Amino acid sequence: MPTPRFRLIFSHHALDKASCRHIEPDIAGLALVCLLLKQGCVRSPPESMSIERVDLVWIMVATCMIFVMQAGFCCLESGFVRAKNSINVALKNLVDFCIAGLLFWICGFALMFGVSQSGWIGASAWMYDARHDASIGGFLLFQLMFCGTAATIVSGAVAERVAFSSYVIITVIISGLIYPVFGHWAWNNGQLGGEAGWLAALGFIDFAGSTVVHSVGGWVSLAAVLVIGPRMGRFKKGVAMIRGHDLTMSTLGVMLLWFGWFGFNGGSTLAMSADVPSVLINTTLGGCAGGVAGLIASRLMYPLPRVEDFLNGTLAGLVAITANCHDTSALAAVIIGGVGAVVAILLGEWLERLRIDDAVGAVPAHLGAGIWGTLAVALFGEPANWPVQHDRISQFGIQLLGCAAAAVYCFGLAYVALRLINRFHPLRVSPEAEQAGLNQAEHGATSAMLDLVNDMERHRVEGRFDAPVNVVIGSEVEPIALQYNRVIQRVNRDSERLKRVIDALKQAKGEAEAANQAKTAFLGNMSHELRTPLNAIIGFSEILTGELFGKLGDGRYKEYAADILASGKHLLSLVNDLLDHTRIEAGRVELTEEEVDIYEQCHAVLRMLRDKAEESNVALVAELPDGLPYLRADIRALRQMLLNLLSNALKFTQAGGSVTLGAEVEGDGRFAIWVRDTGIGMKREDVPRALEPFVQLHHHLSKSYGGAGLGLPLVQSLMRLHQGSLTIDSREGSGTKVTLRFPRSRMADI
Repeated sequence: MPTPRFRLIFSHHALDKASCRHIEPDIAGLALVCLLLKQGCVRSPPESMSIERVDLVWIMVATCMIFVMQAGFCCLESGFVRAKNSINVALKNLVDFCIAGLLFWICGFALMFGVSQSGWIGASAWMYDARHDASIGGFLLFQLMFCGTAATIVSGAVAERVAFSSYVIITVIISGLIYPVFGHWAWNNGQLGGEAGWLAALGFIDFAGSTVVHSVGGWVSLAAVLVIGPRMGRFKKGVAMIRGHDLTMSTLGVMLLWFGWFGFNGGSTLAMSADVPSVLINTTLGGCAGGVAGLIASRLMYPLPRVEDFLNGTLAGLVAITANCHDTSALAAVIIGGVGAVVAILLGEWLERLRIDDAVGAVPAHLGAGIWGTLAVALFGEPANWPVQHDRISQFGIQLLGCAAAAVYCFGLAYVALRLINRFHPLRVSPEAEQAGLNQAEHGATSAMLDLVNDMERHRVEGRFDAPVNVVIGSEVEPIALQYNRVIQRVNRDSERLKRVIDALKQAKGEAEAANQAKTAFLGNMSHELRTPLNAIIGFSEILTGELFGKLGDGRYKEYAADILASGKHLLSLVNDLLDHTRIEAGRVELTEEEVDIYEQCHAVLRMLRDKAEESNVALVAELPDGLPYLRADIRALRQMLLNLLSNALKFTQAGGSVTLGAEVEGDGRFAIWVRDTGIGMKREDVPRALEPFVQLHHHLSKSYGGAGLGLPLVQSLMRLHQGSLTIDSREGSGTKVTLRFPRSRMADI
């Protein structure tokens, strides 16, 4: 920042037309002064009136414009956060300016621009009284606005989880100590006497504060978010990104900031000189290029361009051009602003991956773009205009040194101080306060929108919709609240209707369950009753076929006795299946689990059915690889399932065909046992019916082989008890494959 023209003299007197001859015609402020004269707004000047008064007027106008930036930050940040925290963020933007203003007047101005102590710190002009020198007073007020801007950058980064009292502490640290000391190093050129700051003496250039203001605020923001941590749920897997509640307000904030930036950069000339138009043009081009570059970069990175990237890209372009707008061409301003936006967006993505939560993107926009803009001085500036004559490489090194000094001092001091403070005074609010929102938790403040959200949240948590939400007549949420109440009225009516239907269904279900239990009890009792005479029939048939009491007179008696024995055994098997099925339906079957050798059990079942297969002239094949794992299962139930599947396959496979039993560990880790036959198969639409109890799909075969249609349903029920599944793949005329799949957790070696 150039040395201001001190000795400007304030006067309560006005000008008349004669004073125009005392004003040099090449001064840009001449038009303004003469316009005021023409309109009769000024009159009768003192003899000491000089053109330097125009410079002071420009500085005061720029100062007021910079104050508008405080309103811009307020709109930007309160729109970027959720509604439940918007009031808190707005208050922080006001309180940090109040604190920064007082501290800068008390000590900040002295530390920054006072007589330098070896280039490290100032030590004069404490609590300066502007009556002593109006020009110094104007400069103090102008610089006070810069201090407030640096402080308010932090409020957005730490939004939604830092306590109000903690934020006051952070503001005191940055505005009372960090900003003025670093500002002394970079901007003190001996304005109040003495030597320059050590960075300024080396030739460090930062025209309006890409580093002194924005990077300083960015470094403190980074330190604060690292100490405080991310917002609740911010990086939780499956949780959507937290979005601002009013991006329209944030857009207005960017526009207000842009307006204030004209005073920020234009006023840094500290004179209404011929340089002002160029500075303002470069500022405008940098912001425009930043916005366009941010929009393009966001579109390339995401399916749709994000509003946040567009807004922060615009700000990043303005931040980047701030250090060099006085000494670059218009084309260079476009390049600097565009690159600044890209730097900010990429830095924001990097912080996301590191799980560093910056609520409004302050660190990327102000720190990232600020560093780039400061380095760009050496790349795009005019060496002839530099205060210390360096080549570009040397100047780049000095610019880099200034950025590094800001990192070490600003970030280092802020991080250590906040870590220490956090031990004794937690900077973060409680989880309950964060969940409720800082508007209510910190200030007891609320709004129609927040009240509506809280009422709706209460409905969600309690699951009750008996009380409507409060409707604030004339508020912006009145239509939403009214419509929501209409919706919950409809929900209540439908809920009552649904409750009546559910009650009727419960009654019908109870009646059906009672009937089913009666059926199950009947089938169970009948099964037990049938088993006794069946066992007697089987026993007598065995006696007759074995001719235990001597030879039967006619050989046909023996054949009939053998038929009776076979029919009795088959009927007993059906009764046993029916009894097992009813027990499973009634939930009275408990598995006795043990580690089962699948290889051994499969071969044992195959041996049991070998004779039956030979009688049917069907090949019984095993595809059982070595090293099959043990399975946690009920060995009796497992054997029954295998017997049922193999018996079914043999039943429906013609002579000359084959039945194959196999087992394997599948790719997804489940264990599968399968039975494949070359039998008659079934139609695809008949497969679901095959799993229904008491269903016969092949009536022409049932007469020869019998069956109650309980084989597959019984196997399916037993598989469900093992947390497994049964699948059937069948084609009519091409055979059937039935697969039993056990979950991975049932494999004994897992």
